[in-house]
Amino acid sequence: MSTPRAENVGILAIDVYFPSRYVDQTELEQHDGVSAGKYTIGLGQSKMAFCDDREDISSVSMTAVQGFMEKYNISYSDIGRLEVGTETIIDKSKSTKTVLMKLFEESGNFNVEGIDTTNACYGGTSALFNACQWVDSAAWDGRLALVVAGDIAVYGKGAARPSGGVGTACILVGPNAPLALEFPLRGTFMEHIYDFYKPNMSSEFPTVDGPLSVTSYVRAVDHAYSAYLDKLEKVAGIANPSLADLDYVVFHSPYTKQVVKGFARMVYNDFLRNPEAKAFAEVQQFKDILREESYGNKVLEKAFINVSKSEFASKTESSLLAARNIGNMYTGSVFFGLASLISQTPFEKLNGKRIALFSYGSGCAASTYSFRVRGDTSNIARTIDLAARLDKRIKVAPADFEKVMELREKTHNAQEYEPTGNINELQPGTYYLQKIDSKWRRAYGRIPLN
Repeated sequence: MSTPRAENVGILAIDVYFPSRYVDQTELEQHDGVSAGKYTIGLGQSKMAFCDDREDISSVSMTAVQGFMEKYNISYSDIGRLEVGTETIIDKSKSTKTVLMKLFEESGNFNVEGIDTTNACYGGTSALFNACQWVDSAAWDGRLALVVAGDIAVYGKGAARPSGGVGTACILVGPNAPLALEFPLRGTFMEHIYDFYKPNMSSEFPTVDGPLSVTSYVRAVDHAYSAYLDKLEKVAGIANPSLADLDYVVFHSPYTKQVVKGFARMVYNDFLRNPEAKAFAEVQQFKDILREESYGNKVLEKAFINVSKSEFASKTESSLLAARNIGNMYTGSVFFGLASLISQTPFEKLNGKRIALFSYGSGCAASTYSFRVRGDTSNIARTIDLAARLDKRIKVAPADFEKVMELREKTHNAQEYEPTGNINELQPGTYYLQKIDSKWRRAYGRIPLN
């Protein structure tokens, strides 16, 4: 007997995990000897989460999943698919998903589809698409899907280090969802480019071309957003679509200043589609500039940031709470933005609204897609409890943060190793690395919930 076709497929629930410690970006500016505001204004960051040698991608993923299942009282027996999006690789063959199957043992459920997806910060979005499309397909068996998206974002000492962070999102996908994915409203852009990549397998630090990465992000906004608007016009029948048809917009955030630029770029694309609109009276001097000539044009960029300030404040600002106070979570970043929006916006304001997401991963892969709020989000907001959880963290001095970064660099890919990090500083319910044996096999423990 076939399973009835699912309706309103999307996000049933979401929760996020981030470490218990952070470094203050103002203090980090002083410690690094850079100009005041370089990290806090230039990048738009306030705090940055980090973890020591007690946590790796497997442990933070287990913490996120187990915590999610307990908070929402979900049975592992009800899960038929588990998708993981991450670029934090500790094994070139064994997936993080297979480690997470340890959590399913007690339920006896080993019939779980899905695997890891990797392409920089885009893997979580691809994992979400896979899960939603499974529920929406003839292959669906009636069970729910879990999506795990997260990373440990660390950089070598220098200008890029303040744009790090740690976080993992866990998402439950199924039918009749309060956040229903709008099939097939999606615009995607992919191309080959070396802006950010990790060719050195002996290090967890990436190779980054900063200026190229910024341009690549903006170009991806142009193409993915334009393709999305085309879908709105052709599929949804919306004439002259624009940001006016999106109630909220959530972005992948490498740092929040980039999100400001990304939103302004969407406004610029609206301008190119309809330059005579009254809202664009102040930027008519840019009408004859070709799109390809606009990249790197700081005068144009500043003008559209100014034009878009009011709309940015109402549609995107509330999605930046996590990004500003945790940092970049790579694959988890855009979902931490969604969690921030939900946790800070009453359901009464979200009800019936369209939430668009822009996901970007270097290399590059990007998509703009959207959800329609079709059910109460109040319980999700209460469960995430984001602002209160952020306030409960432990601030660490920049000098001690640097020592942790040195420890991670020194012990990367270690074998026959017992971590030295203090487990007493971990939150209740946190999984942690106990040891790595001579064959690089990892053993984990968990801090009791009580």
